[in-house]
Amino acid sequence: MSPYGKTDTSKKTEVAEMFDRISANYDFLNHFLSLGIDKRWRLAVIKSLRPLEPQRVLDVATGTGDLAIQVHKSLRAKEIIGVDISPKMLEIGQKKIERRGIKNIRLEPGDSEDLRFESDYFDATTVAFGVRNFETPIKGLREMYRVLRPGGRIAVLEFSKPRSKIFGSIYSFYFKYVLPKLGRLLSKDKRAYSYLQESVSVFPDYNRFTDMMEDAGFNQCTYRSLTFGICCLYTGEK
Repeated sequence: MSPYGKTDTSKKTEVAEMFDRISANYDFLNHFLSLGIDKRWRLAVIKSLRPLEPQRVLDVATGTGDLAIQVHKSLRAKEIIGVDISPKMLEIGQKKIERRGIKNIRLEPGDSEDLRFESDYFDATTVAFGVRNFETPIKGLREMYRVLRPGGRIAVLEFSKPRSKIFGSIYSFYFKYVLPKLGRLLSKDKRAYSYLQESVSVFPDYNRFTDMMEDAGFNQCTYRSLTFGICCLYTGEK
């Protein structure tokens, strides 16, 4: 599934185009539409990585760098690299890093399915709400496995579908009808937040996704539901 459903371009190209379009309002919409809960979700990633005390961290689909910045603040890693396919998202992220005077984060263009880094380099790899946007998720996961050192850990945040019938019905109404309308109004992109809802609905969450992680090579794969199942934290080791 691609954002605009074009027949003459790849999903990768459309995803980059979509995020370039909404980049100016992305951070505001992220916090506003999630009621600020997205900040707690990133802290769950930090908690999962803290026992490793990682010094080299790769954040894939880093966007405007929020998770990379949180890794800097909470884990004090020596080297943090964020990669993304949207130039405009990276531009905004770079400005945020410069305003904060952070020296150990580097943002650069990068394709999740063809990472330029050597194998066994990073202590931890992370991706927040990006796997849904990979052209071929298993390829992206295998690349994240390749660049991770033995004993290193991956942490993935993704939206999921609540299992509670009552809360799930409320959430489904918000996610299907309210969020796309607000997204269209505030982002000026007719498809971006409809694509968000559609891509979440077909994402292989919970055990299906941990199975995919194992297929990519990871072991000790687990998942933990966050905020009544709106979001899920997946972890695995090499």
